[in-house]
Amino acid sequence: MHEEVKPYKAERIGKKEQVAKMFDNISPKYDLLNHLLSVGIDVQWRKKAIKLLKPINPNIILDVATGTADFAIQALTLNPESVIGVDISEGMLEIGRDKIRKKKLDHVISLEKGDSEKLRFEDNKFDAVIVAFGVRNFENLESGLRDMYRVLNYGGKAVILEFSKPVSFPFKQIYNFYFKTILPIIGNVISKDNAAYTYLPESVQAFPEGSQFLNILSNTGFKKTECIPLTFGICSIYSGTK
Repeated sequence: MHEEVKPYKAERIGKKEQVAKMFDNISPKYDLLNHLLSVGIDVQWRKKAIKLLKPINPNIILDVATGTADFAIQALTLNPESVIGVDISEGMLEIGRDKIRKKKLDHVISLEKGDSEKLRFEDNKFDAVIVAFGVRNFENLESGLRDMYRVLNYGGKAVILEFSKPVSFPFKQIYNFYFKTILPIIGNVISKDNAAYTYLPESVQAFPEGSQFLNILSNTGFKKTECIPLTFGICSIYSGTK
């Protein structure tokens, strides 16, 4: 089992409740910080991840841990009939709904509050399941992945975008300094929640990346698993089929 990291170490509530609280707290500044701290590269990461679904032409897509719906909106480049986004944080969902209304996309994207590890949907419903920077926050990673597998249709594909750790010199050293020292300072100043941007590097450090994560995907049912590192290994795209 991988190490469990929580945002608010002094609080006795579970990780799931802490993650919901954290994202509610930072939701007003989340998009700003996300693009600022990644220098906008996160937009390109989402585009590359969604392109992996083009060969299967998914009609109904589930965006797990949708947050403010950036990944759900990017998925529209595949021309699906509908995209459903699920998230545990009502604060993030409100930002996402407002974004969708302004873009006049509410006829194709719907967002709802829900537990990403206990999805309310029936088996084999979705042609594709996507997650951007969400599985790292699951209280029980394996349970969440199994439920994603359950709601995925046969022949469907899951695409998961998640942070990883660079290994080559000197990028590893530069990245570690930025991620562990600079990022928490900027995050705290803008979001006023120090725990959130201390939790980020800690959760990335603890996450079972690369071949470890591929093994977990296989153990939860996924076939044809693959890992594609991006931007010197800062981020990775994982995929698997049912």
